[in-house]
Amino acid sequence: MVDEKNDPHENEPQDSKVLNQEEIDSILGYGVSVTDTASQKNGVQAILNSNMVSYERLPMLEIVFDRLIRLMATSLRNFTQDNVEASLESIESMRFGEYIDSLTLPTLLSVFKAEEWDNYCLMSLDSSLIYSMVDVLLGGRRGTAAMRIEGRPYTTIELNIIKEIIQLILADLSTAFDPITSVGFIFDRLETNPRFATITRMSNAVIVAHLRIDMEDRGGRIDLMIPYATLEPVRELLLQMFMGERFGRDTIWENHLMSQLWETNVDIHAVLKETSIHLSDVSGWQKGSFLPLDMAPQDQVTVFCGDVPLFNGALGRHEDRVVIRIEGKAEKNG
Repeated sequence: MVDEKNDPHENEPQDSKVLNQEEIDSILGYGVSVTDTASQKNGVQAILNSNMVSYERLPMLEIVFDRLIRLMATSLRNFTQDNVEASLESIESMRFGEYIDSLTLPTLLSVFKAEEWDNYCLMSLDSSLIYSMVDVLLGGRRGTAAMRIEGRPYTTIELNIIKEIIQLILADLSTAFDPITSVGFIFDRLETNPRFATITRMSNAVIVAHLRIDMEDRGGRIDLMIPYATLEPVRELLLQMFMGERFGRDTIWENHLMSQLWETNVDIHAVLKETSIHLSDVSGWQKGSFLPLDMAPQDQVTVFCGDVPLFNGALGRHEDRVVIRIEGKAEKNG
């Protein structure tokens, strides 16, 4: 028999509960079964991803990409002499490592540099778009899908064609940024292995814009990947809510302010000379005492408004008044 009076657990609160190892693992996200859905995020992942910045915080980027697709459609139509349609599928924020892992091979990666921002960006073109462009430019039949040959690298002709298309897109991207800031995007190199296109740390946040290019029944996708570190020099400009926020002016208020400024009265005073004397000498002054200024008749007089020096001039007399003839602007001290 158990003595109830001496039960050591008698005074413990009824609500207290000791977590076992399985419950601790479930809270921290360890030991998740394979049958769990891939979209389910545990607590540790939520903490790690809490610092991820969403592209909606840079609203001007959506305007830039919208301008880009309109410019690209015109440029690619002129380049291919075909009916080309460009569209923006989505813009998303992720980490650079996640983007590299999401690429479907084979793909062609273009590294380019933003000269004024002194940093790099990445553009990826999938194989279907590459073969479609080559097929259109080399006289392929309309209405037929581009043939894809598995297991072979891109030829020199294909790479040169794609390089020309990439430079067209980079010129359009620079033009799309013009209303916000002046930036030039310079082609750097082409890579087929994602490991050789690493331009930032795997954990760094990036913005990825997914573009779609359609030419009748052919086409493919282009991804523009820009690290947040690259956009940091123009972050304040991209935080604007609308394009006019940068250039907005109220001409009515400007004209009113200017007209009122011209009618404003200000007090000015002229300083003949400044000198330093002992306080004991000042205490000995009496009526009729003289203060020597050590000033010649041709020395200049400075005109002040408050503590701000405005003009230098010469002291003189006009009729029965003492006057100052302005000879130039005064230099500001400090």
